[in-house]
Amino acid sequence: MFPHRFIKPSRKAGLPPGSLVHIGEKPGEPVSITVMDYDAGDSFRELCLLDPDTISQYRDSQSTTWININGIHDTDVIRMIGSLFSIHPLTLEDLMNTTQRPKLEEFPSYLFIVLRMLSRQDGEIRSEQVSLILTENCVISLQERAGDVFDPIRTRIRNKGRIRSYGSDFLCYSLIDTIVDAYFGILESLGDDIETLETTLLTDPNPETVQTIRSFKRDLIMLRKAIWPLREVLSAIERTETPLISAKTGIYFRDIYDHTIQVIDAIESLRDITAGMLDLYLSTISFKMNEVMKVLTIIATIFIPLTFIAGVYGMNFAYMPELEWTLAYPAVLALMLGISLLMLAYFRKKRWI
Repeated sequence: MFPHRFIKPSRKAGLPPGSLVHIGEKPGEPVSITVMDYDAGDSFRELCLLDPDTISQYRDSQSTTWININGIHDTDVIRMIGSLFSIHPLTLEDLMNTTQRPKLEEFPSYLFIVLRMLSRQDGEIRSEQVSLILTENCVISLQERAGDVFDPIRTRIRNKGRIRSYGSDFLCYSLIDTIVDAYFGILESLGDDIETLETTLLTDPNPETVQTIRSFKRDLIMLRKAIWPLREVLSAIERTETPLISAKTGIYFRDIYDHTIQVIDAIESLRDITAGMLDLYLSTISFKMNEVMKVLTIIATIFIPLTFIAGVYGMNFAYMPELEWTLAYPAVLALMLGISLLMLAYFRKKRWI
């Protein structure tokens, strides 16, 4: 499930536009900055920066630079990034607000992209805001905390993969593509759990099952809110005429758009399944109750004539000839048994049992 946290954007109430106020959970670790600088040849540097001011040397670099910042709660670091790369104050404000929906904002010197990075561990889905700033030769990625899905990209850069033959726009595409690819793994895991739950519904439904269904429905609603707007972002990237994204890279963004549509379709399918699971649960419970009532009804029906016979011979009349008969008691018991067997045979013939 998504961790339930109540983020208070009201802390910004009354402040002027562009005010840097962090909205979200503050991680325990300090801000960390890593840099990967490379070109199509043998030039490659990878380092962890302790002093944010040293980022300035990569601002006008002719090679491709990826600056990854873990932690957006430090206003000094965000303000410094904005000053070095001429980032608009409203963009900096959005960077520190982790409640943003996926979006694209186009500026003369950069593109600002916001999307959600999702992960699922031990049945719990976690959502983290990732912001990307694309400039001519640089991509700045900002995450809420350390830990991401970008290790395959780092490996491709280190191993001099094809990614190094392209520019910063292809790097930006690769980061978004990796995030979208992670969605498929989450949906596959969630789909397996939903399929298992569906089998449980048919065999052993219980009140805990209902809580699990509700949990899955909440997860899918949150997934939809996190992924659905990304379709608009990618569609806007396809239509943009910014020189920051070349025509050959635009084709790759179209491929991500197709993947996003597949993810959305999968979410809608799982939502339909979970919506029907509650009805399936109620139907299964009702069927089991009907089975119990059927058995009880058959038992009661069998005992109706037996109760009648017992009631007749339980009356206190003075003259009842059968009571004088020596075999009256076993005969009445045999009659009761015969009636019960005949009724069971009739019910079985009618396929009621």
